[in-house]
Amino acid sequence: MSMIKTTGVCKTFHGSQGRGPLEVLKNISLTVEQREVVCIIGPSGAGKSTYLRALNHLETIDEGQIFIEDKLLFDCHHGINKVKMHHDERGKALLEVGMVFQRFNLFPHKTTIENVMLAPMHVRKLSLEEARERSKQILERVGLGDKIDAYPAQLSGGQQQRVAIARALAMEPRIMLFDEPTSALDPELVGEVLAVMKQLAGQGMTMLVVTHEMGFAKEVADRVVFMFEGAILETNSPEVMFNKPENDRTRQFLQSVL
Repeated sequence: MSMIKTTGVCKTFHGSQGRGPLEVLKNISLTVEQREVVCIIGPSGAGKSTYLRALNHLETIDEGQIFIEDKLLFDCHHGINKVKMHHDERGKALLEVGMVFQRFNLFPHKTTIENVMLAPMHVRKLSLEEARERSKQILERVGLGDKIDAYPAQLSGGQQQRVAIARALAMEPRIMLFDEPTSALDPELVGEVLAVMKQLAGQGMTMLVVTHEMGFAKEVADRVVFMFEGAILETNSPEVMFNKPENDRTRQFLQSVL
C-alpha cells in the first residue's frame, strides 16, 4: 500500500506589492511506500517545505491529487477540491500523518509531559491516565524519560526537538513528515535528534524527510529526491544520488554542499 501519493501537484503564491505570481510547486508526482524512508534535498526556495505542508493540508494546492494510505483526499482543479468527503473523515485520515517542524513550538508554560499529552487527550479523546502513560513511554523512547517534569526553557534545543517528535508520535501516526528538523539546532545538538529519527526508521516508520543533513540521507534513506525551483529533477537511491547523480543540477548542488 502507498502511504503517500501525489500526482501533478501544483501551487502558486500570488505576489503582493507588484510582485508577480510565484510557482512554488510544479507538477509534483511522488509515491512513498509503507515503511519507506524518503529524503527530499535541494536548495532553499525549492518548494520542499511547501510540499510537506500541502500533504498535511497546512497549505492548499491549486492542481493535483493527494492520496494518504491509498485514499484520495484532494483532487484539486483551479484551487477547488473535487473530492466530496465529510470534514471529519478527511480529518481522521490526516491524523495518520504526524509532522515535526524546524521550530519546536512547545507550550512554554507546560511541562514536557503535558506538551506531549495535550493532543491525545483533546483529539484522540484519551483519558488523563492513558495519555500520561502513553506520553511517558514515548518520552522514554526518545531518551527523555528523566525530563518529563521539566519546562521547555530548561531543555536544550535538541531536547526540545525530541519532545516535538514525541508529541507527534503520541498521536500514533502511520506516517511521519519531518521539515528540516535539525536546521534550528546548534551543530553539536543535531546528532541526538538524528539518532531518534534513525531509531524510528529502524522500527519501520514510514518517513518523508526534508533535510540538509546529507549524511543522514545517505545512511537512512531508501530513496532521495532532489527538488529545484518547485520541481522534482531527480529521484534515486542514495548510492546513485550521491555517487553518480544523473542530473547536472543535482551534481552542482551536491558539489556545493558536500
